[in-house]
Amino acid sequence: MPKYVIEREIPGAGNLSPEELKAISQKSCGVINQMGPQIQWVQSYVTNDKVYCIYNAPNEDTIREHAAQGGFPANSVSKITSIIDPVTAE
Repeated sequence: MPKYVIEREIPGAGNLSPEELKAISQKSCGVINQMGPQIQWVQSYVTNDKVYCIYNAPNEDTIREHAAQGGFPANSVSKITSIIDPVTAE
């Protein structure tokens, strides 16, 4: 299944409390459960004003539908074409 990185512009994201992050996570998981197994949340990275999420999904439309149903921004959705790390250099 294709993997995507989603950039979500959320002012003050880095200042969200653990309880607020938990609520956002629960909302996302609830939408995923309703949509079915064709979309999977891998993990997210929270920065000062953005959240970068990694998802597995059949297409960009599925990612955008998840965002719409959850009320989350999806300012940029990019299909990951390759993954590299230090091992790639060997």
